Amino acid sequence: MHYIPCTDEQEKELLGEIGISNFNDLVKIIPENLRLKDDIGVGDALSEFECENAAKSLISNNKIASENLCFLGGGVYDHFVPKAVDAIAARSEFYTAYTPYQAEVSQGTLQYLYEFQTMICELSGMDVANASLYDGASAVAEACSVALSSTRNSKIAISKTVNPKYSAVVETYLQNRGVEIIYINEENGKTQYSEILNHLTGLAAVVIQSPNYYGIVEDLTVSKTQLNETKALLIAVSDPVSLSIIKSPGECGADIYAGEGQSLGNYMSYGGPFIGLLAVKSKLVRRMPGRIIGKTVDREGKEGFVLTLQTREQHIRRENATSNICTNQGLIALRATIHMSLLGKAGLPALAKVCYDKAQYCANEISKINNISLPFGNEFIKEFSISVSTSAKELKQKAAQQSIFINTLDNDNSDSLIQICVTEKRTIEEIDTLIEFLKSA
Repeated sequence: MHYIPCTDEQEKELLGEIGISNFNDLVKIIPENLRLKDDIGVGDALSEFECENAAKSLISNNKIASENLCFLGGGVYDHFVPKAVDAIAARSEFYTAYTPYQAEVSQGTLQYLYEFQTMICELSGMDVANASLYDGASAVAEACSVALSSTRNSKIAISKTVNPKYSAVVETYLQNRGVEIIYINEENGKTQYSEILNHLTGLAAVVIQSPNYYGIVEDLTVSKTQLNETKALLIAVSDPVSLSIIKSPGECGADIYAGEGQSLGNYMSYGGPFIGLLAVKSKLVRRMPGRIIGKTVDREGKEGFVLTLQTREQHIRRENATSNICTNQGLIALRATIHMSLLGKAGLPALAKVCYDKAQYCANEISKINNISLPFGNEFIKEFSISVSTSAKELKQKAAQQSIFINTLDNDNSDSLIQICVTEKRTIEEIDTLIEFLKSA
């Protein structure tokens, strides 16, 4: 039986309602060369068995991180995920990525999201966190929107040491909104803080990442000091695992924290789904996007969890909402919450310390290799950049042929920088394999 969406008469009625006469008028905004004119050509139907085999054939072409030596970083990290995370998150009571519409009926869901928010506040040093956003890039973009809304200024300054993929998403979010985006230059892998002083007029926020795209820990307090006499806010972008052993954004004076939470209990998964982290000082709570879970007491004196401050978002007119984000990464937030709970307050810093020790060992040994250097020093946690005398892109391909995954940097025009990330999963033997490869390359 064919699926027929509507009859010719119904289609004519629908088009007439919006003031056009035919379907081509509806899609005329799409360039001709982008329109599909032929059948898609999906082929004949397959049985379940045949479909499974076809999928397996496609999957066999993938190179899986767990079957190779993975030193990839740049915002997506190959951390170990305890089996308890998978087991608990797979329970039918939890296995949904969406907040129920009758939220207060689902006290279990609200409680774990409340615990998630609490943990993110503890890591970031902020007062309020929301129940998650799409990913780290959208969290940074939403943080910029919070700053624009609260300061009524129209300029955002982004350090060039911020992950360029995040910066690209910020540009997409803010285009056509009359916002000026400027970029603060870098020097030796760190933000040129003095440049911020040249852009204070009309500035809504400065975005600094620490550890930054090169892996280097930045001094957020310097940035905040330069903003003290202005309305501009400091947005700190950080990896949550690294935050367990360095000063939190809140301690450094940041107004907003944004980050990617994939490293907490979630797999690399070919780029998603991930989870955006966003937390703010209390003065900004009514400017926050997304859902916020609160704890209250009912008329019988019993504690309960609720969606609070809902009039900020989609429960009011769209043009008056703080943001039009209308979902969150609930299941991913659950996994992050379970992971943090399993590790505890001592376990997460211990995990970060293992990453730090292994990364420092790796960098120290690599720095002894001829024609390879650490251009930005060793002030990093788990990922760092090296400078090579050959083509970085060719070296990356050569490494992949030997089942070693390393990465080039998106903002490297010199084709000389390699990014290396060392998590707790990498053994000393695996690190030594990378070192021997670089010696022979």
